Amino acid sequence: MTESPDGSADIAAGPATVAAARVSRWYGNVVAVNDISFSLGPGITGLLGPNGAGKSTLLHMLAGLLKPSAGELTILGRAVWRNPEIYRRIGLVPEREAVYPFLTGFHFVRLSAVLQGLPDPDGAAAAVLEAMELTDVMHRPAGGYSKGMNQRLKVAAAIVHEPEVLLLDEPFNGTDPRQRLRMMDMFRQMAAQGRTIVFSSHILEEVERLADTVLVIVAGRLAAAGDFHEIRRLMTDRPHSFMVKSSDNRRFGTALLAEPCVFGIEIDADRMTVRSSDFARFCLTAPPIARAAGVTILEFQPTDESLESVFSYLVQK
Repeated sequence: MTESPDGSADIAAGPATVAAARVSRWYGNVVAVNDISFSLGPGITGLLGPNGAGKSTLLHMLAGLLKPSAGELTILGRAVWRNPEIYRRIGLVPEREAVYPFLTGFHFVRLSAVLQGLPDPDGAAAAVLEAMELTDVMHRPAGGYSKGMNQRLKVAAAIVHEPEVLLLDEPFNGTDPRQRLRMMDMFRQMAAQGRTIVFSSHILEEVERLADTVLVIVAGRLAAAGDFHEIRRLMTDRPHSFMVKSSDNRRFGTALLAEPCVFGIEIDADRMTVRSSDFARFCLTAPPIARAAGVTILEFQPTDESLESVFSYLVQK
């Protein structure tokens, strides 16, 4: 990864297939995406961030559905906005439901194949529905599908024309564990064939299992970019706070201060806040320290483990 002083990121190993240059999008006084720059190459990139961070807005701009308020987005070297030809080279799976309930699954995917000008839309639709394990329900109206089935149907319609770039907005919503793993395997195979896949998620584990690289989006800004494991390490190694309530907070607090990973304690009324530099170590050592001090732990919980707090820490760093 390379990162410039203005927060841009270049994580393309070779020629960029997806690029943003100083891109912003605002709605009146609300800034949804704020001065983001990056370039991506083939492979799988995760857009990671809390809900409302601007991930969907960014994907919609990449798909040409929204005009940037400032800056420029390109895919395969061509501007996206008002360029219908680019639609033949990209596929989009939106987060919101985008399935016509009165169409069967087969007709919905076949419609996409027809719009893309495929020579055999029937065969293409049947093949991709088989790959998504929807053959047994493909002649039923999509209005009767489960959430997970609709997700797979949207993916089928997005990949029926074998796009070079695939944009996925929370693609695993509503899918069961088996379906999720199968879809991840399919996306990995597509990436291995040289395609560029960008998907959004607010779940760390999904990004860790699938993405080669990651763009962390917080409050519309690019907070971090590059190898996921490096960024996960930065998230994990940050300071942590715990709310603790015990039968004797002063005795317990005094004992905890002897633990190297504890660097601060505040006692307030019937509870205390403990600050630690090592989440896992503190969770493991606190119970035996309490036993040795003759103290009973009544309540014990982290207070800053929400995604919002994790990403806010990245922004500060």
